Amino acid sequence: MEKVLIVIPTYNEKDNIKFLLRDIYATVPEVNILVVDDNSPDGTGQLIDELIENNTYQNRLFVMHRSGKLGLGTAYIQGFKWGMERGYTILFSMDADFSHDPKYLPKMIAEAKKNDLVIGSRYVKGGGTKNWGLMRRIISRGGNLYARVILLSGVHDFTGGYNAFRKDYLERLNLDTIFSKGYCFLIEMKFRHVLLHAKIKEVPIIFCDRVNGKSKMSSNIFKEAVLNVIRLSFIRGKIKQMMR
Repeated sequence: MEKVLIVIPTYNEKDNIKFLLRDIYATVPEVNILVVDDNSPDGTGQLIDELIENNTYQNRLFVMHRSGKLGLGTAYIQGFKWGMERGYTILFSMDADFSHDPKYLPKMIAEAKKNDLVIGSRYVKGGGTKNWGLMRRIISRGGNLYARVILLSGVHDFTGGYNAFRKDYLERLNLDTIFSKGYCFLIEMKFRHVLLHAKIKEVPIIFCDRVNGKSKMSSNIFKEAVLNVIRLSFIRGKIKQMMR
């Protein structure tokens, strides 16, 4: 029996998270959700506490409170470790801002039962983006092409954050040795699966711009990704030795 956990990092997502939780549970009521909140000033963490205290989702919702903004990668690593310790076999990464539509969850869960990594992909047939400007589309497509070429991989959507990981492969990755802290974490996770010859499936999704709040993307995040992709390429042998 598969146990599914969706890990959702949050920072100032109070205006989105309540409705996202509602839609996820309406679509896949059997899953559990762990919100990893980085001490959001807008009260996101307190809102989740209230939902848990009121048992709104019947013991299927959990929260991890962190002291501040400690990086997307560390949020996911802590969340995945929490889930693996509790026996979850499929663990999702998912954004809190409605850019990842819950309607794709049933398909991704079904594929995760047959594959080692399932990517909600914008860049395979049937996938795409919505409400993006031309420059953002160019940067995103260019960044993914850059990663594919430098890392010598056939993965089409390296940077996407809507993914389903299997526990047995997360254990093999040796999460404690992952060095990427920001959005490049997503690239490194997928690259490690590639190095382990994992069975990877890309499921087409339409990625929509966030509903409320401000984007967390910045020029520093972009620069980190560019430099870390080169680093990943140069130390691929060392990474292989780190994994199990």
